[in-house]
Amino acid sequence: MNTFESLGLKPEILQSINDLGFTNPTPIQEQAIPVLLSGTMDFVGLAQTGTGKTAAFGLPLLQLINAADKFPQALIVCPTRELCLQITNDLLVFKKYLKGVNTEAVYGGASITMQIRNLRQGVQIVVATPGRLIDLIERKAIDLQKVKYVVLDEADEMLNMGFRDDIDFVLKNTINRESIWLFSATMPPEVRAISKNFMTSPKEITVGKKNSGNVNIDHQYYLTAAHQRYETLKRLIDFNPGMYGIIFTRTKADAQEISERLSKNGYDIEALHGDLTQQQRDKVMGRFRSKVLQLLIATDVAARGIDVDGITHVINYELPDDMEVYTHRSGRTARAGKSGICISICHTRETFKIRQLEKMINATFHKVDIPSGKEVCRRQFFHFMDKLIQTDISHGDYETYLPDLMQKFENVSKEEVLQRVAALEFDHFLKYYENADDLNVRMDTRNRNMVNERGAPQNRNDRGERNFNRRDNGFTRLFINLGTKDGFYKASFLQYILDESNLKKEVLGKIDMREMNTWVEVDKSNAGKMIKAIDGKRYNNRTVRMNEADGGFRKPTDEGRKRNYAPRERRQF
Repeated sequence: MNTFESLGLKPEILQSINDLGFTNPTPIQEQAIPVLLSGTMDFVGLAQTGTGKTAAFGLPLLQLINAADKFPQALIVCPTRELCLQITNDLLVFKKYLKGVNTEAVYGGASITMQIRNLRQGVQIVVATPGRLIDLIERKAIDLQKVKYVVLDEADEMLNMGFRDDIDFVLKNTINRESIWLFSATMPPEVRAISKNFMTSPKEITVGKKNSGNVNIDHQYYLTAAHQRYETLKRLIDFNPGMYGIIFTRTKADAQEISERLSKNGYDIEALHGDLTQQQRDKVMGRFRSKVLQLLIATDVAARGIDVDGITHVINYELPDDMEVYTHRSGRTARAGKSGICISICHTRETFKIRQLEKMINATFHKVDIPSGKEVCRRQFFHFMDKLIQTDISHGDYETYLPDLMQKFENVSKEEVLQRVAALEFDHFLKYYENADDLNVRMDTRNRNMVNERGAPQNRNDRGERNFNRRDNGFTRLFINLGTKDGFYKASFLQYILDESNLKKEVLGKIDMREMNTWVEVDKSNAGKMIKAIDGKRYNNRTVRMNEADGGFRKPTDEGRKRNYAPRERRQF
């Protein structure tokens, strides 16, 4: 393996790298840095999160810019303020021995006046989120005419978040650039389109297979009934007492609700979602990074760009609708060569998604049984005993109290002391789990019914386990004239209709999203409420139409395809 010295970096940068204790570059750094140091070649780098991409583009940028010129020469665009600040902090460390090099992070949620003032003082590298950057461009507070190098970091995430037009706008305003460096974990068609439209014969480097997952992650999934997701989540947390992890939910309502329930049960957890102010987000992230919080629960949008060392577990409370989002979720663990576990809580109708994910990231998913109550108690017990044995008693005047302790326990055997300690610590666990249900489900291959470990039928009255082969499955199919063309993807559409209708996600069934419109299944008892709440609303200066879809649940026949039996609102586009 090459060393950093062999890559062509100048001594001042090498000195800062040595101070960090790094001697050998990661694969993406080893392959990207020599190419990027030329400064004139467009570049596409595909690598998983946590592989050192910031240094891969940050070190060449610091070497290429001219410290004597006090104007923006390099622009780094990233999806979130957290990632924006992370990149800026990394650059501050890398430029420790470079004189006259200034960087500035510009992002929403912070004072734009202060950011403008700092830019005017002379900055060579600007790290920005798309929204705030465009705001500065429109205010003529930043001049991009002399920018030579544009870096798009986490490009697939920015596109997932709906920043395609923003990226196009930024690239059209950096007309004198010499090169674009695009970094991404996956290569969906939208990212490929940016490469095709704005880059000239880019050098493409892939570390691992395209869209592949981190080989240091153990992918696990647990099958349970949909109405038992929360109890399954709680049991998995209890079964992994040393867990330091992130739980992902589809909606901010779920994140808040689960956070509140777990907090009431004594867990160190807080939620991170879009309703928090920047000050609240910073406070939550500060508590999580310092490990005051054992767990963080977040939506995909809120968690973009989170980079925290030492995360042992990622838990998908539900699998994402967009399969590529899974790569970004799982990438929060097993960073910098460490190992990690990504857990998915699934119901039986989601096993096909597991198969799709295995093919997409070229990894094997291990089906694991949900532990029983006794197994949880046993794991907690031995974890506590290990902590007891490893407790540091070298600090503190404990010997002063030993005579009193010895006298207090002189008639108590060692075995009894241990029993009393265990009872004191685990009484609540034993009471909670002594009659705990078996949460596992299995498919009875003889009649296709779901059964638990004892062969008893599982309750099928929840959203996850209903039978879609029946025409009347308790759901009404609704049509709405919003689709992907309106900037939605499934997760954001789900959030929109739940926020507007003030309903829980459990009332929803399948969502069939198209470019111009969407069909969504809603519990019959709540369909009218959703229509009343959404039909007639305004979205992006046009009227939203929602009504009951014609044709029920039947699939279109060949004759039906020839006739256009779609709702009237669909044909108006």
